[in-house]
Amino acid sequence: MLYWLDLFGIVVFALSGALMAGRYKLDPFGVVVLAAVTAIGGGTIRDVILDTPVFWVESPIYLYVILLTAILTIIFIRRPKRIPKRFLLISDAFGLALFAVLGTEKALSLGSDTTVAIVMGMITGVAGGMIRDVLCNVIPLILRQEIYALAAILGGILFVCLQTLGASENIALISAIVGALSLRLAAIYWQVSLPAFQIIDLKNTKSDID
Repeated sequence: MLYWLDLFGIVVFALSGALMAGRYKLDPFGVVVLAAVTAIGGGTIRDVILDTPVFWVESPIYLYVILLTAILTIIFIRRPKRIPKRFLLISDAFGLALFAVLGTEKALSLGSDTTVAIVMGMITGVAGGMIRDVLCNVIPLILRQEIYALAAILGGILFVCLQTLGASENIALISAIVGALSLRLAAIYWQVSLPAFQIIDLKNTKSDID
């Protein structure tokens, strides 16, 4: 189940990266690159930090899945700008929820502390999207007011809590993924966001009062 969920997450994130490439009119090579960094960027950083063999180096099938997803996107989606922006956000939300929980599970299986495992899950979920957005010269979702990293953290916490309570791994995985996905989709649907940090210019405020 872990393997198939991982592959599904790769497809979803690769699709998200390919669609972003289409919106910015990149060439086919650019589509493949953006699909790849979105799909495997977070997992690569996680594995390097945990000092474990990088997952796609050990199993190149991930690269083939990314390439196939990018090619099918180019062939069948001719006009990415006509695709609602929300579709890109929703596909990204699926990838975020899947990878956040799977990243947490992998870190725990390697003997990491629960807090470290949750952080690794968050990195797995958000880092690929960050690299994608930076390459497209867009402020990454995690740095905006969006409820994004918070959803990834929730998924990791749910998984850890359910495992601690004795739930089976499959139930813990599915429940945690659904929880993270529900929070992210709710934030997209109702446009809920965190309050923005803003530094008040005391000099101008004082002059306004005067």
